[in-house]
Amino acid sequence: MNEHRTRPSPPRAVVLDTDGVLIDSAAVHAAAWKTAFDGCLPRWAAGAGSGEPFDEDAEYRRYVDGRSRYDGAAAFLSARGIRLPAGSAGDRPGCDTVRAVAARKEQAFRDALDARPVTAFQDASRALTAWAALRVPRAAVSASRHARALLASAGTDRLLTTVVDGADAARLGLEGKPDPALFLHAAHALGVRPQECAVVEDALAGVLAGRRGRFGLVVGVDRTSDRHAAGAMREQGAHLVVTDLMELVEAVWGAGP
Repeated sequence: MNEHRTRPSPPRAVVLDTDGVLIDSAAVHAAAWKTAFDGCLPRWAAGAGSGEPFDEDAEYRRYVDGRSRYDGAAAFLSARGIRLPAGSAGDRPGCDTVRAVAARKEQAFRDALDARPVTAFQDASRALTAWAALRVPRAAVSASRHARALLASAGTDRLLTTVVDGADAARLGLEGKPDPALFLHAAHALGVRPQECAVVEDALAGVLAGRRGRFGLVVGVDRTSDRHAAGAMREQGAHLVVTDLMELVEAVWGAGP
């Protein structure tokens, strides 16, 4: 006798990371981190730690991608064996405190945006349009305080139901990734439980946050040229890894162009 199997219901809502998933800004962030770190590494190497230049691929993904500026700077410094005082929120860009290094990154990022405006990924715009047609609520999440402005500049904000960014995290006291607080807040804003919601991420910290938040579907997006990030995403707990968001829409929601 043939067994009849029904297709599982797709998630009722979707929460997407911003940088690297919706808009092409991850490379700008990585370059800004390299500027911030490499300008200080010779000084730090004179005391302790490695003076090797910052790796915009491996170290970016491992330590700073998806995290707040402070958390990213702290994670990288710890990995290199460099000990700095935390500093204070008003520290100017420099090399002497963690917050000063974070401020260096912020300055470099702003300078980079002046030279290279960000754009939306074509597949992201198509996927958001498809979800809107299916009446699937859509939230963008980012640890960056620039997220709303960047989404608006790329024309992606009009396709979203809500945005949760670094300013919201600071105001509400939400922990950064890999803590799931940002995602959980976004799901609540969309009116769904985590089990009913998909999380879509390109950062390892974000994939781990999705699993820790017990989201019903955790999706990794591998936009690397040789697709080398997929394995690490699966190791962090991604249920599914795609290279194009329309792959996700077609595979899970059964909708295509």
